[in-house]
Amino acid sequence: MHVGQLLQPVPGGIGRYVVQLVAALPGAGVTPVSFATGARPPGVDGVYVDLGRPAGPARYEAWHRLRRPVVRVPGQVLHAPSLAVPPPGRRPLVVTVHDLVFLHHPELLTPRGASFHRRGLDVARREAAAVVVPSDFGRHELVHAGFDAERVHVAPHGVTHFGPAIDPAAGAALLARRGVRPPFVLFVGTIEPRKGVPELLAAHAALRVAHPDLGLVLAGPRGWGPAPPLAAPGVVALGGVDDVTLEALYGAAVVLALPSHYEGFGLPVVEAMARGCPVVVSDAACLPELVGDAGVVVPSGDADALAGALERLVGDDDLRSTHAAAGRTRAVAFTWPASAAAHAGAYAAAVEAYR
Repeated sequence: MHVGQLLQPVPGGIGRYVVQLVAALPGAGVTPVSFATGARPPGVDGVYVDLGRPAGPARYEAWHRLRRPVVRVPGQVLHAPSLAVPPPGRRPLVVTVHDLVFLHHPELLTPRGASFHRRGLDVARREAAAVVVPSDFGRHELVHAGFDAERVHVAPHGVTHFGPAIDPAAGAALLARRGVRPPFVLFVGTIEPRKGVPELLAAHAALRVAHPDLGLVLAGPRGWGPAPPLAAPGVVALGGVDDVTLEALYGAAVVLALPSHYEGFGLPVVEAMARGCPVVVSDAACLPELVGDAGVVVPSGDADALAGALERLVGDDDLRSTHAAAGRTRAVAFTWPASAAAHAGAYAAAVEAYR
């Protein structure tokens, strides 16, 4: 499996997917062999192969444009867990396609990023014996984009467990040292155009008229593009956080908001639901499918609707409790062992199709 995403400046949700999948695959009867160009990335155990030079973008460009150099590592199947798609040599190729934002909303990516992902998608369409997507929404999108339905396998991501739940008092002390005090709305994700952060900032500003003590905590690194002004009253931008801090944030937040314009999956939503944190999401892409009846769904890009949904949850303890319980029930369906088993099924189908 290619794990080069973990060597990127911002590994993001795909990075977490790679780490958790590599760890879970042995339980599904698969022995992963990880590879990339550079030293072993953090979080990757087991067999690892450094491909050497060329490294980074130069290698990825050669992969897509020339289909060289062929990756020569052990394994029956080569898995590309993103649209950086290596040439597999004489064995089947499996590619994970997380989303098609670069086709539907190219303005939400850099021009170079959109072009790179289009080329990777073309390679996957031509060469992949099996394609993995994290949702039924993603499957429908790929079929519409010209992929054979029988090649597309749905493997939802799982809940990431960071260890024992942090003691509330210890969590509060940890957050206070970072300048975070309840009550607050939480956002977890990379700060970049497709995440809907400007609408969230506007909704939060409107909420503070009636709830002047309500904070907004943004937990995630800066991505590409200009960031919206974050130095607003009650806003704390933490940047990237470690797992212990993230656990404390989920435990203390009034609600998690993810008003994205497009999401391939939305891991923070599942993580929040599993911890009893109510969620509000936009109606974009797979997010309604992800939350089901357990979360509140608002129109994408509508700051007023977002503010209204957050207002109802902030002001109603019973409603929050109802959504917290529904979220925990919903999150039970998302596990990394189940995801690994679905990936193992895709690998087996790829081997069969390659014969």
